Amino acid sequence: MNRKGMILGVLVLVLVLSTGCGQKPGASPEAGAGNAGTNQGSGVTDPQVTDPAQGAGNVDKPDQQSASIEVYFTDEQMLDLTKVSREITFQADEDKYLEALKALQDSSDSQLLPLWGKAEFHKAELKGEILTVDLSLPDEARLGAGGEALALDALRNTLFQFSEVEAIELLVDGQQVDTLMGHVELEHPITRN
Repeated sequence: MNRKGMILGVLVLVLVLSTGCGQKPGASPEAGAGNAGTNQGSGVTDPQVTDPAQGAGNVDKPDQQSASIEVYFTDEQMLDLTKVSREITFQADEDKYLEALKALQDSSDSQLLPLWGKAEFHKAELKGEILTVDLSLPDEARLGAGGEALALDALRNTLFQFSEVEAIELLVDGQQVDTLMGHVELEHPITRN
């Protein structure tokens, strides 16, 4: 055999051996990926793979709680409030107040208008029996005198259904204000009647 034939034979042999080595099961890191999140034989668990007992999507998530509440909207003439039942979900008890306020922002009914639809609720925090609500009111969120009175009634009715809330302290951008929209004087705090 000549020298060129020998080199060609060695190259073919190297190609065959290198192709075959890549096909062995368990030889590549990808082969162990289907093994329930463990590296073969090492006993190390992959932190990105969820434990089958926990179920998919429940990694580091506390159990969701839910509550059925009443929220209030108005009609196009802004003459009266209409009560609507809603289901809210939250992770911790202290989150339910903010979720209740957010439920006031979308009526999901073309006949009912959300009085708080354009307000921005930053926090709702209960300390003792006083719920402090901090919000922002952009210009487009401001209503006339009748709308402002209804909006405050909707907020009171929604938040006072939680028996632990005895008073509501409304803040606009972290500050006490005399009136939300320039028409109705605010009490500090607003107390349950």
